[in-house]
Amino acid sequence: MGYDALLWLSFGGPEGPDDVMPFLENVTRGRGVPRERLLEVAEHYQHFGGVSPINKLNRDAMAAVEKQLAAAGIDLPVHFGNRNWHPMVEDTLAELTASGAKRILVFPTSAYGGYSACRQYDEDIERARAAVGAEAPEMVKLRQFFDHPLFVSAVADGVRAAHASLGDVDGVRTVFTAHSVPDSADKASGPPAEGGHRYSRQIAEAARLVAAEAGIAEYDVVWQSRSGPPQVPWLEPDIVDHIDALHASGVPGVVVSPIGFVSDHLEVIWDLDNEAAERAAEHGMAFARAATAGSDPRFAELVVELIREHTHGLEPRKLSPFPAAGCTVNGAPCAIGCCEPVKRPAR
Repeated sequence: MGYDALLWLSFGGPEGPDDVMPFLENVTRGRGVPRERLLEVAEHYQHFGGVSPINKLNRDAMAAVEKQLAAAGIDLPVHFGNRNWHPMVEDTLAELTASGAKRILVFPTSAYGGYSACRQYDEDIERARAAVGAEAPEMVKLRQFFDHPLFVSAVADGVRAAHASLGDVDGVRTVFTAHSVPDSADKASGPPAEGGHRYSRQIAEAARLVAAEAGIAEYDVVWQSRSGPPQVPWLEPDIVDHIDALHASGVPGVVVSPIGFVSDHLEVIWDLDNEAAERAAEHGMAFARAATAGSDPRFAELVVELIREHTHGLEPRKLSPFPAAGCTVNGAPCAIGCCEPVKRPAR
């Protein structure tokens, strides 16, 4: 049995000023986030006219994948669905069901494991199928790809280009960054028998692979975009704090690669292009931010390879000893207890 479509499953983002607060309320529903914090984050979006770049970036990437699918002779229409803003995944799945789709592939826009990076996409699939009902198609989620050679080479080229943009500044430090999560969530990531911390270990492995590809011997792995209360431990150090530490140790410049992200969405352009860049400028440090992989032609090629693993039995390509994971059916987790959501503390 073949596949009728590819569902491009992403986080979502506002596309105008009036969308911002309803979008943020969707993102934080049930988490008890104070309204003051929502208003603070809303200001970040309003700084860009209330429009997140994520939807356009996704549509551009989808168009590139459709072009490559057509060139490969694969008849697989690509449809867009989001967790937190229109087009919502439930609506997209309802349309696919009404069109007669029986079996679809799902590409989640995350390269890694962990609750937010993987298991929550399983929950999106399960919720959408429940909303549609008994006629919902079978949904097969594509695997994690942080160690795929096309992902690694695209990120590595971005790092090389960022270094080149700084010219002859000597002693520039390479820093890889990813979205921070609570320590408890990282500890719960992966199957329990693995001992946890799959998310942070995958980020570290991706950084190692990219650094080796780019010919960089020394580098750092740091975190960004934490949003929890101060009393809850999250993965550290934060990128801005790390820039302070690098300056204190005499480092003259920094190249930051957002290896944990596949596209230049708001957390990348605000936390790095604004806050991190401004801190570096305050210290008189050279600063360059490397491109994410999503706009590189190899990213579309990567997605098509992941698809062909299912449609043509293509042998999976990977560069790390981590087990291939994330490929699940109808929202089931990778394994019993894998990446269980951690109960959030009261604020």
